[in-house]
Amino acid sequence: MSLPLDIEVTLPTGDKYTQPTGLFINNEFVKSIKGETIDSINPATGEVICPVYLADVEDTDVAIAAARECFETVWFNTAGYERSKYLYKIATLMEENKEILADIEAVDSGKPRKANAIYDILHCVDVIKFYAGAATTAQSGKTIESTPDKLTYTVHEPFGVCGQIIPWNYPLSMAVWKIAPALATGNVVVMKTSENTPLSLLYFCKLVQQSGLPKGVINVICGLGRTCGSHLASHMDIDKVSFTGSTAVGKLIQQLASSNLKAVTMECGGKSPLVVYDDCNFEQAVKWAAFGIMYNMGQICTGSSRIYVQDTIHDKFVEALVKHVKEIYVQGDPFTDGVQVGPQVSKVQQERVLGYINSGIEEGATVSLGGKIPEGFPEASCFIEPTIFSNVTQDMKIVREEIFGPVVTVGKFSTEKEAIDLANDTIYGLAAYVFTENIRKAQHFARKVKSGQIYVNEANATDFRVPFGGYKLSGFGRELGEYGISMYTQAKAVHINVDREL
Repeated sequence: MSLPLDIEVTLPTGDKYTQPTGLFINNEFVKSIKGETIDSINPATGEVICPVYLADVEDTDVAIAAARECFETVWFNTAGYERSKYLYKIATLMEENKEILADIEAVDSGKPRKANAIYDILHCVDVIKFYAGAATTAQSGKTIESTPDKLTYTVHEPFGVCGQIIPWNYPLSMAVWKIAPALATGNVVVMKTSENTPLSLLYFCKLVQQSGLPKGVINVICGLGRTCGSHLASHMDIDKVSFTGSTAVGKLIQQLASSNLKAVTMECGGKSPLVVYDDCNFEQAVKWAAFGIMYNMGQICTGSSRIYVQDTIHDKFVEALVKHVKEIYVQGDPFTDGVQVGPQVSKVQQERVLGYINSGIEEGATVSLGGKIPEGFPEASCFIEPTIFSNVTQDMKIVREEIFGPVVTVGKFSTEKEAIDLANDTIYGLAAYVFTENIRKAQHFARKVKSGQIYVNEANATDFRVPFGGYKLSGFGRELGEYGISMYTQAKAVHINVDREL
């Protein structure tokens, strides 16, 4: 039996809504060519929310062709102020539908509804509004002084068709981070959403329809990385690739993108250090350290998963951190008031995190809190207890590798040099955090630690106006702010001979 292009879904609250299930191509929801589907699962219960159509290589080709036609005939010639109007309209529609979008994010990804999901949606609105404002000047260049008989200037032009690949941990936020600057600068988009969390982005496409955006500007397919993702990255009619995901997959995407030397930006993995000096505001350091790793169930690339505390306050800090997490980071159903920690996104992710926890135990680390699957939830659910390891060493797997769950290690240091050396002792460089009331220490840390983001006395405080990206194996290129605009344009130099004879 063929799957309809929309299905009535009942939320855990009992409320119902209509969920699109098709691929979004040329401003229409369509069935996949092969008719294959995949179930979207509620990770808090293990129950099926609804099936959606699963794209394959042929569907990806159709989406790319639609995007190319739109770019060449419509969008390239659409003025910046017109692009701005469309983006503002989409932002307005998102704001009007923020409650249902938050519901969908919560049920599909497991994010706590009131403590997490709603803020993701409001952040998306801010991002789109920012780039709506930037669209009016996004392609502006400048006149360059040369000689009186010659006019030279630059313009910034879009790449064309952008292939965008997003992960499952922030389904709408990661999509908007890529879509908004791409459209503001005159590009069109073919986006592959994760097969784990496709629902909120497909609902977003309903709002795109309502906005009146020309057909083909935004195309969204739900597909597997090994088929659609690989094909998108290597396709000769894709001009730029933007990828967010694991470092291992990022390396493969970069190789595939070499088929026609596509422009590439990447935001990959992280193992972010959080350094606590003994001159910090102790209470605030504890609160921010917990927030930095427990928010979004630890499924954050910038999660503060390695904490290093000065030896003079180490034991006191571990005790306070355990107490705070037990009191504040309540685990439960994402739609229950007061819940701060939901499930992992899938059984695969739950088992992966549990594997790391078992590795830490086997290697001799002390489990100061958590360390197992909690009781009282359905067997098919995907919960993991918030977990704190102490007495760790740098060679342990839980210290070296990205876990991507509510699991943190706490080590100790004595000197400032040791703290910075420990912070830099990683293949990653996405974020780093320091807690101190000494401005010299803070500035020294900010300049010496190799990371795309440095946070002083706060954690995971991303701002849509400020560039976001990584060093080392955490990727390259930047998203958000004005830097996000520069990632989606290429400069063209124009030389005009006014009155010069050969």
